[in-house]
Amino acid sequence: MPSDVIRIVLVDDHGVLRGGLRALLDAEPDMAVVGEAATGEEGIELTRRLKPDVVVMDLSMPGMGGLEATRQIAALGLGTRILVLTMHAEEEYLLPVLEAGGSGYVRKTSADEDLVHAIRTVARDEVFLYPSATKLLLQGYRVRRQEADEPDPLAELSDREREVLQMTAAGFTSSEIGKKLFISPKTVDTYRVQLMRKLGIHDVPGLVKFAVQRHLIPLSDAAAGGAG
Repeated sequence: MPSDVIRIVLVDDHGVLRGGLRALLDAEPDMAVVGEAATGEEGIELTRRLKPDVVVMDLSMPGMGGLEATRQIAALGLGTRILVLTMHAEEEYLLPVLEAGGSGYVRKTSADEDLVHAIRTVARDEVFLYPSATKLLLQGYRVRRQEADEPDPLAELSDREREVLQMTAAGFTSSEIGKKLFISPKTVDTYRVQLMRKLGIHDVPGLVKFAVQRHLIPLSDAAAGGAG
């Protein structure tokens, strides 16, 4: 299998749905479904064994749910990105999914339109969020910010680091940020590494949560930056 192919594991208790998703994804030249699981426990074991690039995870399954399975897969430290696929309302599960280590959220009702793009997005270590989801995160974190009484780590950031943080949270890729700021994508990635070190954050989803918490993300930019 070519090294640039995105290796995917599907975790969903409905075999018919898994079959449909496999057909959808295997039709893409840069994707390959390398495993399927019907429970969270099976999904964790498959991920440990196959080390896929992306896991597509259903939230509601018998036994261990998708949220706990997401948490345990993230804890393996394999670098596998977890994309949640669900019918649940964003208001209820969006924040728990991100806090568990998920890199994005796709509605089952629009999976045929959004899933392929979402997988490519999270595979390059970006976050896939709908603009409406960004608004929900902003509302939830605004309350936490009002309740918190901690030193502001933003004081440690340079203006350019703050720009990269804002645009990352708004859903822009490294290439898109580089074009807007007239720097290379590699330089953008370097700024992200510096941001994570200064803020004590370990991944891009964490940067997104931090930016929303600090009200740094303009919602108009989130819509303009696309879902990923």
